[in-house]
Amino acid sequence: MHLNFAKITGTGIYVPNTIMTNKDLESLVDTSDEWIKARTGISERRILDKEKATSDMCLVACKEALKNSNTSPDEIDGIIVATVSPDYMTPSVACILQDKLKTRKIFAFDVSAGCSGFIYCLNIAKAFIENNQAKKLLVVGAENLSKITDYKDRGTCILFGDAAGAVVMEESSKPGVLSVCLGASGAEAELLFVPGGGSKDPLGYRFLKMDGSSVFKEAVKIIQSNSLEAIEKAGLEPKDIDLFIPHQANMRIIEAARERLELPTEKCFVNIEKYGNTSSASVLLALHEAIDEGKIKEGDNILFSVFGAGFAWGSAVLKW
Repeated sequence: MHLNFAKITGTGIYVPNTIMTNKDLESLVDTSDEWIKARTGISERRILDKEKATSDMCLVACKEALKNSNTSPDEIDGIIVATVSPDYMTPSVACILQDKLKTRKIFAFDVSAGCSGFIYCLNIAKAFIENNQAKKLLVVGAENLSKITDYKDRGTCILFGDAAGAVVMEESSKPGVLSVCLGASGAEAELLFVPGGGSKDPLGYRFLKMDGSSVFKEAVKIIQSNSLEAIEKAGLEPKDIDLFIPHQANMRIIEAARERLELPTEKCFVNIEKYGNTSSASVLLALHEAIDEGKIKEGDNILFSVFGAGFAWGSAVLKW
């Protein structure tokens, strides 16, 4: 039998135990629970312990994904991690994870594409599998954003949380990833970025800075057009989508995008109220919880759509 498709066969997540509520933030910045909920839809977010790193979260998520796909670490041919908050500047989180999982000496690398990182990694994994360069891969999205969040900036500290998600992707005789559409526009780089810590300004401001209103406008517009492109590339129409899993950045962005795609509320999965914006982990958390809640069944068409720093964006349609 010819195995020519790439399919997700297991998911796993990790969220830290420490919960930071909107009430907690009231003691740090001039804000309120009501104000945050009204503008973002977020009630709480998770914060990783200070002595822990991104790879620690990845390890737990990967072990769960491996278990849920009945896969042993020895069967994995490669690890691809999406993150903008790695343990170190170098080596990659993926290399650290390869050691922690005790896999064979397989390929391992990170991808930096902001909140869109997982969809970029999904497409890379799809290419490896469909071109017979790998049979089983771990694809991970993880962020330790609390370490790069300024808790004196009320425009950003209310948004972000820490988490990790992972999937096992493998070759299949049945369709899995039907389409992926990616894009970027570096002209808007400084509307959402970390100014310091890189080669341009090594000792500069090492926290996230964001022009929220500009990001909002672009996100809604691009999520709509990019989603429609991915749906068309998959040979489908919006009405064929069974579940829409958007990047959990802001409830107003999610709602505006859903309305523009003319999808009913019940077809849109949302868990932002519990976790905030976890960047590249966000759609992985949502996918895992949607499966746990019985909202995805075999044969369903799933639409992912993400947008973030870069600006970079991506949408994917999967047959479950």
